[in-house]
Amino acid sequence: MRIRIVVFMVMILLLLGCSKRPPKKFTHDVLLPMTPVKDQGKTELCWAYAMLATIETEHILRGDSVNLSPVYIERMLPHYLPSPNKEHPQRAMGQTLLNMIGRFGVVGYDVLPDDASSDLPTPEWVFMLGARYTPLEFSHSVCAPDEYLSLTCWPDSPYYKKVEVPVPDNWEHNRLLNIPIDTLRQRVDRALRHRHPVCWESRGHAMAVVGMAHDETGKPYYVMKNSWGKRGPYDGLVYMSARKMWRDMIAIYMTKQAYYYDEDQD
Repeated sequence: MRIRIVVFMVMILLLLGCSKRPPKKFTHDVLLPMTPVKDQGKTELCWAYAMLATIETEHILRGDSVNLSPVYIERMLPHYLPSPNKEHPQRAMGQTLLNMIGRFGVVGYDVLPDDASSDLPTPEWVFMLGARYTPLEFSHSVCAPDEYLSLTCWPDSPYYKKVEVPVPDNWEHNRLLNIPIDTLRQRVDRALRHRHPVCWESRGHAMAVVGMAHDETGKPYYVMKNSWGKRGPYDGLVYMSARKMWRDMIAIYMTKQAYYYDEDQD
């Protein structure tokens, strides 16, 4: 028994030693402004948080300021198309968020924050600059119809055609523009360099990409704005290696302006 206790204590000390390891140092090549990091809690709404975060940063870079409520999207979800995924009924893709705000609109984070209790009523109006709007009217100034492109790389399907990505989260059967991976990577990197965020999705999670960085060895990373609060050593940001980002990528969302940026302006 005493030996087991000693072994257990040694393991605890080793774990504590590992937890005190200083975080990795990164140098930012690009870091875009963003709204405060939100917290999705126990929900499976990362797709909504990531897409809204992308829209928010896009607006900041236009000289505008919007901070949008994912909780509103959560409350509208039962009124939207029912998800066939019974185990994960909240799972979806970034295109679902765009579709939903085109149908139900969106409201500000200040009136319906992450910690909003269930008895806090869903706003019927959005008040801005002394004017009153419905959530749908407000959404027209936040995200114009067809403002964003939904992109993927699915090598088994024809390139530069829209394809349905066969993953469970795509229960709406949305079709995404199929782009060769090297071209898609070039477009994402160019968008970030010219101060446009993008939304990234894998099979398990979605985050807004708000920058590019490298470590002390020169290894490239993407700076992601996560939706798990300010956890971790980087206050809610995630530094994902370029290799992992592109290996795990299922979908990318960016504005048409970012995708079709005039190369002559580089």
